[in-house]
Amino acid sequence: MHQLISSFEGLQGKVKGINYLNDGVVLVDTTPNSLFDVVNFITRELKGIFTVIIGVDAREIDGSFHNIYVFSLDELKKYVLVRVMLEGSDPKVPSITPLIKGADWSEREIRDLLGIKFINHPDPRKLIVPESWHDGVFPLRKEVSYKLRAHGPYEPYQPRRSEDVIALPYGPYHPLLHEPEYFELHVKGETVIDIEYRGFHVHRGIEKLGEARLTINQIPFVAERICGICGYVHSVCYCQVIEGAAGIEVPERALYIRSLILEIERIHSHLLWLGVACHVLGFDTGFMHAWRIREPVMHLAELLTGNRKTYGINLVGGVRRDLKEEHIDKVIKVLNEVKEGYTKFINYLTGVREVIKRLEGSGLLPRTEAISYGVVGPVARASALKRDVRVDHPYAAYKDVYFKVPVYNDCDNMARLMVRVEEVFESIDIIKQLLDKLPKGPILAENVEVAEYREGFSAVEAPRGEDVHYVMTGKYSRVYRWKVRAPSYSNIPALKVMLHECPLSDAPLTIASIDPCFSCTDRLIVVDVNTGKRFKVPMRALAKGWRP
Repeated sequence: MHQLISSFEGLQGKVKGINYLNDGVVLVDTTPNSLFDVVNFITRELKGIFTVIIGVDAREIDGSFHNIYVFSLDELKKYVLVRVMLEGSDPKVPSITPLIKGADWSEREIRDLLGIKFINHPDPRKLIVPESWHDGVFPLRKEVSYKLRAHGPYEPYQPRRSEDVIALPYGPYHPLLHEPEYFELHVKGETVIDIEYRGFHVHRGIEKLGEARLTINQIPFVAERICGICGYVHSVCYCQVIEGAAGIEVPERALYIRSLILEIERIHSHLLWLGVACHVLGFDTGFMHAWRIREPVMHLAELLTGNRKTYGINLVGGVRRDLKEEHIDKVIKVLNEVKEGYTKFINYLTGVREVIKRLEGSGLLPRTEAISYGVVGPVARASALKRDVRVDHPYAAYKDVYFKVPVYNDCDNMARLMVRVEEVFESIDIIKQLLDKLPKGPILAENVEVAEYREGFSAVEAPRGEDVHYVMTGKYSRVYRWKVRAPSYSNIPALKVMLHECPLSDAPLTIASIDPCFSCTDRLIVVDVNTGKRFKVPMRALAKGWRP
């Protein structure tokens, strides 16, 4: 850590202060005028990879807004957070998107939700809020109520496209899309030359809800509902960030139990994705085999936690459900059976020539572009980036186990599939190691206390990649600021590269290759374009053929 801090000494006058935030995390303070130089130094000299930008309305504390730029220094196993304090009355800061492509979404989100201006940002359009959102109202500012809803006339989203190409809509509801998302594919002939993406159709405002309504120990249960497949990752990540900020020592047995459930979640998530990938390829036999093998893994999750999903076992300071000794043999037996069936399935799948031909050479994401966009998880590892939070920034019990991190140099859809294929085998081995080394003792820390205005940062390797949470604690056992960045947030923008000059027939597969995750919804909001009137239509009515 001292070596890392001393490396900033060359930025004479550009760094105002350096502090330890928590283990493995360094907080560097700078000014708006020096931001570009500091970011340039971190990315070029320290080989830092962009993670996210966190905006904080800290006017109640020090009268300013904070922008916190997060970079992962994988080789040094450290995170560097660069903080810039901005004026409370007119916050503005230079954009770093011209330097780092992956910063685009973060800057536009902060502009939408906190009203911070990014000078020279190349895209003026809204990202999170609808085009008809209230002028001058920024949802994450403290004076804005969490009950606020959008209103005003409907304004269609106007994507930018060339006039000499066909704009082909893909979504927001489509047979190959399992959640609402909109891709506009710009096609010339049978080739995709560009895309426009529009998401956040069902933005739930979970960060605002956590800050406004929930106590510190209620949030883990809401955090687990951020994602319908790998929600436990968010619950662990949130608990870790509070524990780090408050200096809470989690019992070792609880850390092992968390790691065990995380790996079970990784296995069932990858098997689900393999099934969906087969379905997208039109190979439904593979889909049924993958989900058949996945089912015993879901039974294990229910055996150990009481639930197939949304396990609800995390609390700040540990877990609320212990692992019974009589379940250990059952877990090992099931995993051995899963491994045997999975091995046969993979040998079968990779022997289908038509499947391999569709995967190889499609959806290319070169290593340099992967770094610029800051992609994570299997998407990064398939583009020759050996990035895995479990190894680069160890947490829970991962320091006590050994496993291989699959990395491929082909940068295509086949590589992304093979990374996930190998990770299932590694996860089975990790679980066996955890069970073999499982320590005795308590599972929950006692006398947990969280002081106000403490900052914390945490990362967990989800099946889709690096998941990060930031927290500033508040008064009365609440959080003042809670920031969540899921892995799909980093991976989706890179589709602009992956789909460039891609055959149209490969577009659905390439989009599916990043395993995108979006919020689920069970109803539509209908807008009358002429009058601006908005009303809801239940899904049941839609199923019966409802028409306006």
